[in-house]
Amino acid sequence: MNRVVVKVGSAVLTQDGKIAFKRMQSLVDFLAELKKTNEVILVSSGAVAGGYTKLKLDRTVLRNKQALAAIGQPVLLNKYARKFLKYDILVSQVLVTAANLNKDDDIKRVKNTIDTLLENDVIPIVNENDATATDELELGDNDQLSAYITKYTNSDMLIILSDIDAYYDHDPRTNPDAKVLKVVNNIEKKELEKEVTPNNVFATGGIVTKLKAASYLLACGKSMFLASGFDLSDVKSFMLDNEHLGGTIFKKATK
Repeated sequence: MNRVVVKVGSAVLTQDGKIAFKRMQSLVDFLAELKKTNEVILVSSGAVAGGYTKLKLDRTVLRNKQALAAIGQPVLLNKYARKFLKYDILVSQVLVTAANLNKDDDIKRVKNTIDTLLENDVIPIVNENDATATDELELGDNDQLSAYITKYTNSDMLIILSDIDAYYDHDPRTNPDAKVLKVVNNIEKKELEKEVTPNNVFATGGIVTKLKAASYLLACGKSMFLASGFDLSDVKSFMLDNEHLGGTIFKKATK
């Protein structure tokens, strides 16, 4: 049985300052199906956005962001728990910081916790502990966090579900002739150095953070699949039907 990390971004989980319940339900339905043949770890954004639905604070101020995350974490987890209950699936919360992922002992403890949860048929829901993170000790985006979790839990693949449905040869927002790169074996350095351009007020990433996550995993000999989190047909085809219709797979070239 493969171990798969699935990361979903704030742009997918929120809409107009609220949690997008239909998209969350579609995600849960997919994960429940994926779990039948894989061990599943979920890295979920949305805590700050979830907190903002309860208290309107300026998200650009660090202390406000931390407070919103503290409010939003139980809100988000409660929503997931209730939706997974339909499938009789138990979920758990695993909060980490950049400091945890810079210490071998902490990495081992995080892995042991996640291993134990998976052994007992529980889905770990991982997020950065924004409530205690500082500017110096924050991972900055859940794309990078999900890549680290993929490596340190010995997972086979990372799936990123985003408002970006694939990696293109040009920016599809400015070039109508842009084409999807369905298979990518290597990422050029200049692509990793471009300016980060998030599309959502709650997001901290963009295509660049996803490419950095993919590049990190390629160097570790692991794969990453990028697809739309708004329409899950591409990830369902790829993961459940073994058919690559859309989205981008980043993987080492086979010799």
